[in-house]
Order: sequence, then C-alpha cells, then structure tokens
Amino acid sequence: MEELKLREKDEFINLSQLLKAMNLVESGAMAKEVIDEGLVKVDGEVESRYRRKLYDGMVVEFEENTIKVVK
Repeated sequence: MEELKLREKDEFINLSQLLKAMNLVESGAMAKEVIDEGLVKVDGEVESRYRRKLYDGMVVEFEENTIKVVK
C-alpha cells in the first residue's frame, strides 16, 4: 500500500487530484472518466464523485494500486 501525505495546511484532497498526484491518470479528464466508469473505490465502495474529499486514513483503490491518505 502506498501513502499520499497531505500538505501540512490541507485537511483533504479531492479524488481526482489524488489520482493525478499519484500518476495513475494523465489528466483531470481521464480521472473523471475512470471514476465515471466505476473503476475507483474509496474505503471499499465504488465512488462516482470525482471531487470526493479524501481525509486522513481514507483508502483509494484503482487497478492494482492502493493508496492511503495520511496527514
């Protein structure tokens, strides 16, 4: 499992931003597409909101990647 550390001033990151920051997608449009297709899970549930706020401790799954958000 990989980790994405939030910047000190941030309380959350949007799902589409996380996918781009971890280089799992090339653009925001591609992030929206994979989310719309139901290919991304947050805490084990399929997520359809590309602006879903992810907070410390939340886990994102996409393809073979698992990323935990940490503060």
